[in-house]
Amino acid sequence: MATIGDKLNLVDLVNRLDPDQKVAPIAEILNETNEILDDMIWKEGNLLTGHRYTLRAGIPSPTWRKINQGVIPNKSITEQEDAACAMLEAYSECDKELADLNGNTAAFRASEAAGHIEGMSQAFAKTLFYGNVNTAPEQFKGIANYYNLASTTKTNIGYNVIKGGGAGDDNTSLYLVGWSPRTVFGIYPKGSQAGLKFEDKGQVTLGDETNGYHEGYRSHFQWKCGIAIPDWRYVVRIANVDVSALASFGSGSDTSAALIRLMVQAYHKIPHIGACKPVWYCNGTVKQWLDIMAMEKTNVRLGISEYDGQEITSFRNIPIKKCDEILDSETLVA
Repeated sequence: MATIGDKLNLVDLVNRLDPDQKVAPIAEILNETNEILDDMIWKEGNLLTGHRYTLRAGIPSPTWRKINQGVIPNKSITEQEDAACAMLEAYSECDKELADLNGNTAAFRASEAAGHIEGMSQAFAKTLFYGNVNTAPEQFKGIANYYNLASTTKTNIGYNVIKGGGAGDDNTSLYLVGWSPRTVFGIYPKGSQAGLKFEDKGQVTLGDETNGYHEGYRSHFQWKCGIAIPDWRYVVRIANVDVSALASFGSGSDTSAALIRLMVQAYHKIPHIGACKPVWYCNGTVKQWLDIMAMEKTNVRLGISEYDGQEITSFRNIPIKKCDEILDSETLVA
């Protein structure tokens, strides 16, 4: 049962009314920009709890044959892995008399629903990168926890982790993701609904902490979601990017240009760039310095163009997009 502090009250109502006693537009100062949510390709899973995919783990070796010499048959090797979905949920409740004051019921409830939807989006974006099923088994595994250890072995997922040379506790990551239905995509359980589900429960009887009852309104928000990476070669993580080093751009000890070299390395790790929808993702700190480098024209492959009235920064014609949930305080990747 929700406590008094969790419920909308008269103070909340007053804070949402304009001088004409109508629900005022809310300045959503807590909203974030997580553009990865706009790019994700979604696919219905083949399991009730997620999606199972098959990987080619080994290929057969042919034989150079001589006349009268036989060839021993062999085979390829495959493996199966499961990507799990998780359930993200929220409820919104308010006293009916409170919502009905001044005849603004729908507008008042809609203003609260918008906040819940933003909260759901932020929670999903955070888990998309940092979901850790070892410490929070109710979540799904995030990208950073797939790509959390660097390796020089080409058949190991760690081969697509590039270390940026940072140290200390002010590091971040830049990702190159190649979306497609065969490489990287969002998933939802078999037979369920894609995307965020909203259900207006309407008028219900609510209880309080004294075991009393009153009439109220309830809304339910649910999102069954996860991510599948059948072909790990189509995600590259540039980890250990030193934030303070980026801030040295234009100074006598400029080290920011190293990021461009790292992005070139990441680009060449994607097997077939034309077989997917590639997008760079970084937080506002990295995006700001890449924008500055583009305006200063420090690299011919890094530029700013205009599309549909919006300026888009890109590297090698791949858009660079902002995700506020990518931290500036990541643990160093070994």
